[in-house]
Amino acid sequence: MSTAAPRHGLSARAARLPSAGRTPAALTAVRALALLLAVLALGVTLWDGLDERGTALAFGVLIAVGELARWSGTEERESAPLGAAGALAYALLGENAGHRTDHGVLQVVAVVVAAALIGCIPHVARGRGPTADHFARRVLTVGFAAVCFQPLYNQGRLLEWGGPAHALLLVALLVLTTLWDAVLAAATAHVRTRWPFGPLLRDELRATLGIGSAVCATGAVMSLAVAVVGLWALPVFSLPLLLTQLSFRRYAAVRVTYRQTIASLARATEIAGYTPAGHARRVAALSRAVGRELGLSEPDLTVLEYAALMHDIGQLSLVDPVPAGATAALPADEQRRIALLGGAVVRQTGVDAEVAVVVERQADPYREQPLTARIVRAVNAYEEMAREAGPGGPLTALEKLRLATAHDYQPEVVESLARVLSRPGLTLPWAG
Repeated sequence: MSTAAPRHGLSARAARLPSAGRTPAALTAVRALALLLAVLALGVTLWDGLDERGTALAFGVLIAVGELARWSGTEERESAPLGAAGALAYALLGENAGHRTDHGVLQVVAVVVAAALIGCIPHVARGRGPTADHFARRVLTVGFAAVCFQPLYNQGRLLEWGGPAHALLLVALLVLTTLWDAVLAAATAHVRTRWPFGPLLRDELRATLGIGSAVCATGAVMSLAVAVVGLWALPVFSLPLLLTQLSFRRYAAVRVTYRQTIASLARATEIAGYTPAGHARRVAALSRAVGRELGLSEPDLTVLEYAALMHDIGQLSLVDPVPAGATAALPADEQRRIALLGGAVVRQTGVDAEVAVVVERQADPYREQPLTARIVRAVNAYEEMAREAGPGGPLTALEKLRLATAHDYQPEVVESLARVLSRPGLTLPWAG
């Protein structure tokens, strides 16, 4: 078992568990496939030359501008929606102002890769460029859409699909492409983190209802509009998505501010000397990881994280602080009183009522608790026990939790915590 409990008195830096130092083979295969496709597409396109150069240049500029307009530091899965929509539109383009286009799958991939690389240069220079997994997903997703459409169109098999039928075909292809992208994203995340695949796929599909649906709709509309009126449709139909991106950026900023406010409230117990520095952040990080392991949805994970950050806030109502803030060793009635006081404080701060419920019920018998409260209770007890037990704290704390699963802690939660702690790459904040 890897040591996960950070020592106190050190400067603000991360305690990282030993890492295997190797990228999983499946993830390496996905990246290699994307790289091979990109290199092949660029090589063939440079050798044969561009077909429909004006069209390729227009879509390349659109994709590059979309990458330039990407934003970082948010939880949104698509941070360059305009670039993604332009890439999908080019992959599903069959006509330009009533004239057939001749570009194929490899040219689509080559234009998208070249434009994305150009648009990412300023972000890479600032150290905020897209990750290798994100770039691989973009290449493979665009390649999938182009393979589904371009060969059939260039062979004339879609000539009878005119009018509404053509629009419905594009929508169907976009749905398939979205499913492919969601499966690819969930699979790479599962390989990288070992979180359950099903919940990851569910969260990816749920995310498509936000900015993802706007990207797909804009890509389809762009393709249809260019086929009728030509390339002037690109700037016209880019404006709605740019406005949508601006709205998402503001929404993401509000979410970041909201979380910072909760984190500041959680630090009140540390500043007042009721709990050790960094305790709430460590409990929140471990609780979210355990929630992921148990398959909680993204909204439930957010509630869990906020409740874990504020789980000790009821101690501010105590006249005499609990030694080292270790509430897990207190009598059950005293734990419940502190939890109820904490829930009352959370309700007064205006935080979501679901967070207050988790804080209030963290001291109830575990069979009566919601799963989020069971997680906070077990992780909090582990962190306190590991901190007090010294160098062998993690193993000792887990053993104590396992011995107490008959009455105090849910066995599934404790075993999930053990799996999370044994997994390489877990990062927890140091005290302070």
